[in-house]
Amino acid sequence: MTNPGSKSKRVLVVDDEQAISDLCRRVLISEGFEVDIAADGKIAQNMLEEQQYDLCLIDIKLPTMNGKDLYQWLQEKQPQLARSVMFITGDVMGGDTFTFLEKTTRPFLLKPFTPAQLEATVRETLMHIDK
Repeated sequence: MTNPGSKSKRVLVVDDEQAISDLCRRVLISEGFEVDIAADGKIAQNMLEEQQYDLCLIDIKLPTMNGKDLYQWLQEKQPQLARSVMFITGDVMGGDTFTFLEKTTRPFLLKPFTPAQLEATVRETLMHIDK
């Protein structure tokens, strides 16, 4: 996904499910990304204040601070990065989540997803960001 010789992109994965975080890390590292993991929104907030990221994969349902609140915080504090958010969710049946995703117009992946789906969605998201 990344060009040889170019600086690798840094991705923050925010998910409290270890299996999902591990899958994302494994797939994205194999594609040449640097990957950091945060288990909840508050940890992610601290990491976002300390480090620059090219893309954030954020689960909507998180302990401490959910993905919706983290995205809202990003819009206020780092609006450029808010345009580089991709959501992960296992809950689109709930009207709240569906409405939120429609409103943000950000790409999202439904759990469970395959490595190929993750790779394709990340690639597409980055192409739109880089334009």
